[in-house]
Amino acid sequence: MSDVWLVVLVVGGVTVAFKATGPLLLGGRELPDQVANIVELLAPVLLSALVVTQTVGGDNELVLDARLAGVGVGAVAVAARAPLPVVVVAAAAATALVRLLV
Repeated sequence: MSDVWLVVLVVGGVTVAFKATGPLLLGGRELPDQVANIVELLAPVLLSALVVTQTVGGDNELVLDARLAGVGVGAVAVAARAPLPVVVVAAAAATALVRLLV
């Protein structure tokens, strides 16, 4: 077994164990309101962090390129409540246009 598959299996096992701890520890009880509010915000915050690091992150440097324009146009399209396919096409078109012009 290669090192890559070992890492995949370990990460998969830890993920399953991590997801099982909630139901095991809570035993059907509801989370307190303060904790539930924080848990509700975890997914959007983590997704935002991933988008930002993939958009402007480089090898220990800040990279401002055409991807930033695509993310900006995509954010505007999401704010305008455009359907997901429209958001994706608009973001890709903005990125392509900036790459073409620069």
